[in-house]
Amino acid sequence: MGEIKIKNPGLLTLIQDKGRYGYQQFGVPVSGVMDSFSHRVANILVGNDENEALLEVTILGPEIEFMNDSLIAITGGDLSPVLNGNSIPMWESICVKRGDTLGFGQIKNGCRSYIAFTGGIQIEKVMGSRSTYVKAKIGGLHGGSLKSGDILTIGDLKDGLTSTKYRKLPNENIPTYSKDIEVRVILGPQDDYFTEKGIDKFLSAEYKVTNECDRMGYRLEGEVIEHVNGGDIISDGINFGAVQIPSHGQPIIMMADRQTAGGYTKIANVISIDLPKIAQAKPGDCIKFKKVTLDEAQGLLKEIEEDITTIKKSCSNANVIKTSEFLLRVNGKEYNVKVEELIN
Repeated sequence: MGEIKIKNPGLLTLIQDKGRYGYQQFGVPVSGVMDSFSHRVANILVGNDENEALLEVTILGPEIEFMNDSLIAITGGDLSPVLNGNSIPMWESICVKRGDTLGFGQIKNGCRSYIAFTGGIQIEKVMGSRSTYVKAKIGGLHGGSLKSGDILTIGDLKDGLTSTKYRKLPNENIPTYSKDIEVRVILGPQDDYFTEKGIDKFLSAEYKVTNECDRMGYRLEGEVIEHVNGGDIISDGINFGAVQIPSHGQPIIMMADRQTAGGYTKIANVISIDLPKIAQAKPGDCIKFKKVTLDEAQGLLKEIEEDITTIKKSCSNANVIKTSEFLLRVNGKEYNVKVEELIN
């Protein structure tokens, strides 16, 4: 097993995986990653099962020291990752050596990065998941965000992996993160609690992300969405991406750490493949909602799953047939450079 040391935890660095399913009936939130696409791809790039635990980094990234050789991949929002002070690319596998330090700079786009380590993060599962739910101190390393001095155990570097595999996400599959976001929704389950004018306003107006946005939910502000007779209902279940409209008429998009049930009307639900767009949104970003049918949403989900399958095949076929190492000196600094010839 390998280890990493958290020298500086950043703003909010959490251990997350797919989530904690099967316990909502007992009031336990699912939690898990906010951006599932970035999570899955990061693991694929380092040869893990796509649902393996990794680090979710928000806005201000951590500083991490590697105590063993490893292979990592960084996906999601671009928080300017650096290795030993030098910029490194995202959306591809990167070899790191014992003593190397990973850090981050300013936000270029998005707001959440994902760091996967080959072999995953080896901590005990709680209710079938390694995900961290901070409010109840469930899962993760100690039930909360990582702290300076924390030591995490990561998986073994597979024999020969760094010299036999190189993985990079094709450019056409790399998402872009804009300040103007269109998210597709399916209306319901309480869309009949809203006037026709209210529905039209929801689907035509632009809503701004407020400062009240976190892993539990995103509060938006904009045109008031009109109810037929108030925004309260008998509490029922809440999905990831449910758009609640309380009596004040402003939307709240429920996210990974959402409560399991709630008593506000839900006008719509963001389709699953657009949830990463919300996860990468920051205060001040603008969101517009677009109605789609269930059949359309299922078709879009099928397309993204086909893309994931293609990415897996592409990554597994990138074999190194020749490796050369050089000592490169630039402006008085020395760099160990490895050049790998690939065959697909």
